[in-house]
Amino acid sequence: MLSFLDREVSVAPPGFSRWLVPPAALSIHLAIGQVYAFSIFKNPLLALKGADGAAWNLKEVGYIFSIAIAVLGLSAALFGRWLETAGPRKAMFVAATCFGSGFLVAAAGAATHSLALIYLGYGVIGGVGLGLGYISPVSTLIKWFPDRPGLATGLAIMGFGGGAMIGSPLGTRLMMFYKASAHPIAATWVTMGLLYFVFMMVGVFTIRVPREGWKPEGWVPRATQSALISTQKVDVKVASRTPQFWLLWVILFMNVTAGIGILEQASPMIQDLFRGRVTAIAAAGFVGLLSLFNMGGRFVWASMSDFIGRKTTYFVFFVVGMLLYLALPFTGNTHLNSVPLFVLIAGVLISMYGGGFATIPAYLKDLFGGYHVSAIHGRLLTAWSTAGIVGPLIVNGILDHYVANHLPKQQAYPVILHIMAALMVVGFIANLLVRPVAQKYWLDSATSQVRAAR
Repeated sequence: MLSFLDREVSVAPPGFSRWLVPPAALSIHLAIGQVYAFSIFKNPLLALKGADGAAWNLKEVGYIFSIAIAVLGLSAALFGRWLETAGPRKAMFVAATCFGSGFLVAAAGAATHSLALIYLGYGVIGGVGLGLGYISPVSTLIKWFPDRPGLATGLAIMGFGGGAMIGSPLGTRLMMFYKASAHPIAATWVTMGLLYFVFMMVGVFTIRVPREGWKPEGWVPRATQSALISTQKVDVKVASRTPQFWLLWVILFMNVTAGIGILEQASPMIQDLFRGRVTAIAAAGFVGLLSLFNMGGRFVWASMSDFIGRKTTYFVFFVVGMLLYLALPFTGNTHLNSVPLFVLIAGVLISMYGGGFATIPAYLKDLFGGYHVSAIHGRLLTAWSTAGIVGPLIVNGILDHYVANHLPKQQAYPVILHIMAALMVVGFIANLLVRPVAQKYWLDSATSQVRAAR
């Protein structure tokens, strides 16, 4: 049975359509993208009381999401090279097992009011599932779509951005369904863990890798005029020592830290800025809408990068993003008092946040070649791990400070969002400094053959 998971068994037969592969990737990413809907659980978790009557604070609950994102990046970095040899099917099976069981362990934590168990389940075990599930389809789709790497990564990763579109209403409705039970959050997480495991197994059974030497019919690689697009190969260990790798690390970190500040606090933020006008149900709808922008942005921006280039795409993210982060707090009750404008600006920002994720693997392929793109991508995702801690720390730390000093929470958001605008400036500078990878880092054919023989 387990031999079915081997890479050799998943090689596509002649005549297999590459367009059957994106749905397999989507089944994984739509499931693990549930993490973006975590904000719907924040207020219910804050309302839980232990046997001694004690409750958790905002920062403690915020760590659940931060740990999950941190472990995502760390597991992607640690297991990225294993994925290259084990194949996507085996990695996706492990991802489904970890992600589903993580919910079950977290449910036990919610039922017993044990934050440590929630950290272990949703954060650590589920985080490993997130990391493996995130990177497993990426290199596979790049191999299937060498003619459109931006489109390929957009197809692979857009499902992750759309995960909250399913996870937000699903989690909200399940908590309402189990409202009369003793532990509604725990019951919700058990149900979600089982459902997501089954959903992810669809991807495990349907994923295929191209046979050796396959290329799209009629496709001939064209010479590019961009110096940033290289036909050379760079080993993952060498790539992580180049300045280009660390510049891209900073670029991803800045884009993610800013965007995650909105996503992690999305539901409470819109309720705070428009107090009395936006209900919890409407806020859950807002989280789902952001998921649509996140999902659409991953596909649209990554596909567009095939035509305008990755570097130009990131310039757009950082310049427009800076202006929108500065403008967003002025849409609230104390200024323009416009919910539609707030939703629109937040949506555009999240589309560029998602677009940054989908464009970065193609940026890596341009600079380092496709030899170890999954492994390099996995190591770069440590930027996401770091941002997953730093972003919520900034947001929750400032909010806790305002609450502790008995100040209105809505007054904290301009400070938070202006900090995010400053991060955009740093990302702009890092992107400006990106240059082609020097020849001394290239992997020559002789070295490649030796490594392959090992």
